[in-house]
Amino acid sequence: MTVNVLMSTYNGERYLHQQIESILRQEDVEVVLTVRDDGSTDKTRAILDEYSAQGLLTWYSGKNLGPARSFLQLLHDAAPADFYAFADQDDVWKPEKLRMAVEQIKEFHGVPAMYFGQTCLTDEFLSPLPEQIPISPLLTYGESLVYQFVGGCTMVLNNSLRDKVVKYTPRHLYMHDVWIYCVCLAVGGRVVFDPHSYIYYRQHGHNVIGQGDKVTEWKRSFHRLITKEQARFKTAQELLQGYSEDMTAENRRLTEDFVRAKNGFLTRLRLMYDKRLATSSPATTRKFRLALLFNTF
Repeated sequence: MTVNVLMSTYNGERYLHQQIESILRQEDVEVVLTVRDDGSTDKTRAILDEYSAQGLLTWYSGKNLGPARSFLQLLHDAAPADFYAFADQDDVWKPEKLRMAVEQIKEFHGVPAMYFGQTCLTDEFLSPLPEQIPISPLLTYGESLVYQFVGGCTMVLNNSLRDKVVKYTPRHLYMHDVWIYCVCLAVGGRVVFDPHSYIYYRQHGHNVIGQGDKVTEWKRSFHRLITKEQARFKTAQELLQGYSEDMTAENRRLTEDFVRAKNGFLTRLRLMYDKRLATSSPATTRKFRLALLFNTF
């Protein structure tokens, strides 16, 4: 099985060698490593040249798009493969990471499918942190509209899902991993969550996107609430725009209700207790209900 590992880099010289080596040491899969540099000004490009000269990866550069659009661009540009995986520039993968993912979704031939797993949060020296963030998602489409928890660094998707994703580029994009997860469930695809971790998810002072402590996460949520970022609503709009014809009938009706709620107070009240939008996180459910109440979802 061939896995095209897609890495977006940006000023990542400090940890890049270690991450590339861990990707190249993956067991029992054929790895193709493709890197898009998002405008680095440090030694990142020189490091990529070293590996490219040995035939161990291919890379190209482009204007700075930010991580979400850089990863989507990689998926658009990627050479054909059986599976595709996303890689951050500063983590370290266990040797069995890709094998475990492929084993769990390879049966879904011709059906959009993806895998994601638990992360192991570490400090900059790869020592596990005492405070981890375990998740136990319901894996429903309704939950995906409300609860955005997918770690792109753990994701592996098959060719069928890749073809669905690249057919439409959203104008509003919160993060590439959340978007792909929503698309997969919207079109009736299969999602596998692995409660085990096969990645050391390094947390350090220069993370572009990381996982914070509970106080940090609440601050992010509160910021979204008061600034009316409305990421959930915009994502639902984009899903209808790009995939209305691909959605299951039930998912289309739910998405239409979700979008309609923006201009209907009674609809928002009804959605506050709609079982289709249930999540595995009571705190997230409470925050979503507040966002519905204030029309900032």
